[in-house]
Amino acid sequence: MAECLSEISNTAGPVDGKEELLHECESIWKQMEECQSKLMLLGTETLVPSDAKLSLLMLRWKALTGDFRQWQARDPELISTNPDVLLETGKEELQKVKNDLEMVLSTVQTKNKQLKEDLKREQQWYEEQKQMLETLSKMEEEANTQDEHRSTKRELNELKNKILKLKTFKKELLNALGEFLDEHFPLPERSENIKKTRSSAKPVVELITLQEILEMLINTLMATPHEPYITINESFWPPYIELLLRYGTVLRHPEDPNRMRLQAFHK
Repeated sequence: MAECLSEISNTAGPVDGKEELLHECESIWKQMEECQSKLMLLGTETLVPSDAKLSLLMLRWKALTGDFRQWQARDPELISTNPDVLLETGKEELQKVKNDLEMVLSTVQTKNKQLKEDLKREQQWYEEQKQMLETLSKMEEEANTQDEHRSTKRELNELKNKILKLKTFKKELLNALGEFLDEHFPLPERSENIKKTRSSAKPVVELITLQEILEMLINTLMATPHEPYITINESFWPPYIELLLRYGTVLRHPEDPNRMRLQAFHK
């Protein structure tokens, strides 16, 4: 209150306006001191110890309720009726409001600037993360493609190795079969073959081995499984044909006895 009065006294124009305002302020101050004295007297009443706190709170509540009703029913009073004092006071209040608004505006502008900088950083971070995600997606796609190529290449190599092993095993198996057949099922001696051909007065025919007959049957069965029969000619030694038929290795054609096929053991 004293600071406000000193500011008004420095800014106000006429001297009588200052004195009038000081007089009114002193009157209001005296009224406040009287009210405070009455409140102090109310607070010094003797109370029973058992309900001292409750009674004190009730007294305060009644006092505050009375003050509230009084201020609610009271019309606002002017500090002074002097227009010069009111003008200077209004200017001062408007200046305070202006300063407060400028401070709020400065704070809001600073906050907006900070928010813009934060938004810019967030957008930059978003773009960086987006580019990083795109780069990682491309790397993952390339890695998957390379893995597929590697997997396909590895499978092809494994298949080639298996085929090579099968060919090697087939060759070894045919060699072993040829040695076994040459040892246990040899062709007849050439002299006997010539003697028979002379007695029959027919040209000499070169007989094929049992291994060659079996290879022909196997190759025909694998190459043309829908037509696995081969034709028996004079180069087939009859005891070989009888041996294969007797042990169920080959089967004759149901309509043509000169054709035979290998038994489908693989089914």
